[in-house]
Amino acid sequence: MQQQQQQRRLFTAALLALVFILAAVSTTEAGKKEKPEKKAKKSDCGEWQWSVCVPTNGDCGLGTREGTRTGAECKQTTKTQKCKIPCNWKKQFGAECKYQFQAWGECDLNTALKTRTGNLKRALHNADCQKTVTISKPCGKLTKPKPQESKKKKKEGKKQEKMLD
Repeated sequence: MQQQQQQRRLFTAALLALVFILAAVSTTEAGKKEKPEKKAKKSDCGEWQWSVCVPTNGDCGLGTREGTRTGAECKQTTKTQKCKIPCNWKKQFGAECKYQFQAWGECDLNTALKTRTGNLKRALHNADCQKTVTISKPCGKLTKPKPQESKKKKKEGKKQEKMLD
């Protein structure tokens, strides 16, 4: 019988401890101030609009570009960014547009020019580039290659003349 009473006391103590813990947790949660959820900021700032890259020296290499955006509550409406213009790109089509060119065409005898077409391969910084471009250059002189034997004969002839002298 004593054993049963001890078990009841132990059970009652455990139950009271559980109730005490639950009360403490609910009091702690009730005492906390609810943090207002962060309001999702809806920015009225526009997208950045970038100027063309202006090289620091010459017409290619390192340089800078200016960016602007609009909006009443924008913290920053202008900024400067470093940029680079590759020196091997055709500048006449825009320094930020790269084209893949086809082989040169046949010489037009009327204009003495040959042409080729290039398709846009890459545009830096969302540059406004033409999809295809055409370039021309003078045909140049048509020269026939000289046979190698004639050069050897001339050299040998000069050597023989020197020996005779």
